[in-house]
Parts: sequence; structure tokens; C-alpha cells
Amino acid sequence: MQWKKKGLIFAPEQPSGGQDSAWMVSHAQVPLVDRVDETTLRVYFGTRDEHNRTVTTYIEVAAADPAKILYVHDRPVLGLGSLGCFDDNGAMPSWMVDHDGKKYFYYTGWNTSTTVPYRNSLGLAISEDGGRSFIRAYEGPIVDRTAKEPHFCAVPCVLVEEGKWRMWYLSCVGWEIFEGKPEPRYHIKYAESADGVHWQREGIVCIDFRSDAEAGIVRPSVIKDGSLYRMWYSFRGLKHYRTDKSSSYRIGYAESPDGIAWARKDEDLGLDISASGWDSEMTAYPYVYVHGEQRYMFYNGNGFGKSGFGYAVLS
Repeated sequence: MQWKKKGLIFAPEQPSGGQDSAWMVSHAQVPLVDRVDETTLRVYFGTRDEHNRTVTTYIEVAAADPAKILYVHDRPVLGLGSLGCFDDNGAMPSWMVDHDGKKYFYYTGWNTSTTVPYRNSLGLAISEDGGRSFIRAYEGPIVDRTAKEPHFCAVPCVLVEEGKWRMWYLSCVGWEIFEGKPEPRYHIKYAESADGVHWQREGIVCIDFRSDAEAGIVRPSVIKDGSLYRMWYSFRGLKHYRTDKSSSYRIGYAESPDGIAWARKDEDLGLDISASGWDSEMTAYPYVYVHGEQRYMFYNGNGFGKSGFGYAVLS
């Protein structure tokens, strides 16, 4: 496997001021690709406002040449949740499923906390106009912390196979104090559903830590390729991952015969940080999309998406 980098697609420009620009001040984080038609792709992403809160918007790009931007949306398609709800500090895109003529939009809700910096849960919004706008299905989360998963969950990937809804998602296993500050540890688990709303979680771990030095595994992107499941994700270390590029996010890869038992093959990925530029410190939050016979990977670079998102093609 060898990915050829094609460069940066989009990063928010510094706002010129005024109310119209206050909602997209920085970041284009966790890109999510949806097909509009044969020639156009819509790329949803999380962007941060002047108070560092995340909302979701999108751009449209040429399907055969994603570096060619056709349209930039001028407002959020999913804003902040109501005060006190699980997503009142952020609504970040994760995955899209077409079902019964509607688009099921799975997203990560953000809350700030006191003893730890934040808490995440999974929400669901639905579009009946082809993905141009979304309405929350519920004010509360559809997947949250439980007696057996007491910390937080986030960033799901959802596939529907023969009526069975399958989810791979980030599950936080705990927090560790490092240099006086709490840092989360999380890996990827698996869940199933009959309707995409009510999820059965049995604690099945799909992608686990390779060592105590590894602390974060996030943003699964799963494709079924014949009889083989392929997953791309990002992983990081516990210490100094915000400032030391040797410990920051890299994109990983795994294979599975059934979508449950996975073999990590990170060394087979064929994509790493660049020598300079927007992805010279980290590569993170991959989304793999197939258009015709071409396989694209959309991903974030430095600063957890602060430098924007770009793409690579499988050669």
C-alpha cells in the first residue's frame, strides 16, 4: 500500500471581523465525505468559533479532483446544542449513513468539565434535504458513558450490513495525570444496533494499545473490501503529543475478516508526515472514500486540524 499525497484542500482564513465570520475562526477538523453526484463531493468538517467551540459546516469539491473547491458553505449545518445538553460546547462531524431517503449524521458532542478538560458523547442528527441542513433527532446523546464505560466515547464509524448497524467508536479507558494535567487514554471498540439509534455494547475492543507509551487511538474509517474489512485510524503517544511530533498523531491501518477481530498493520500504511508544510508535525483523523476506481484519503495535519485538511490517493 502506498498513498501519494496531493496536498492541502482547505483551511479557514482568518476572519475579517463581524458576526458573520465569528463562527469559523480556526480549524477544519475531522473531514467527512459524502457524495452529491458523480462530479461533486461534499466535505463536512468541524470548525471552531471565537470561543473555541466546534460547529459543523461543509465545502463542495470536484469528485475527480478534490483540490478544486466548488463551493464554501456560509453557515453551520449543525450548531451548538441547548444550554446544559451534552453538545452545548461543540458538535463535531463523525459519520454519515443514507437510510430510508434520509441522511443519518453521527456526531461527537462536547462538554467542558471541571476535574478533566472535557467529556464527549455521541449524537444523531437527520437531514431530509440531501445533507444541506440537519435537525437533531434527540436533545440527548444516543451513546454515552455507562456503568462499564465510565469516561467518554466519541468519533464513530457506522456501516449497515443486511439490516445490522455496526459501529466502531472511540472509548476512553481513563485519565492519567502528566506534568500536573489530566490526559485521556482511549482505544477503539465495537457495537451493534437494529435501528441505528439503540446500541448494544459488549466491551469488544477492536484496536488496542500496542504499549503503555501509546495513549490515543481515534477516528476509525472502515471499508469492506470483498471479504476483508480495512480500517484506517490515527494513534498518538501519552506524553508531549501536542508539542513533540515524534509523539503526535500518525495514521494507522488494520485488517479483519469479520470487522471484530483486527490485526494492526500500521507499518503497511505508506503515509507519514511531510518534511515541511501543513502536515509536517502530524497526520490525523483519516476518512477513506472510493470514487470510481480511485481510493482517496482525506485527513488532517498539524494542530489537530488547525492547518486544515488535505488528501492523498492510493497508488
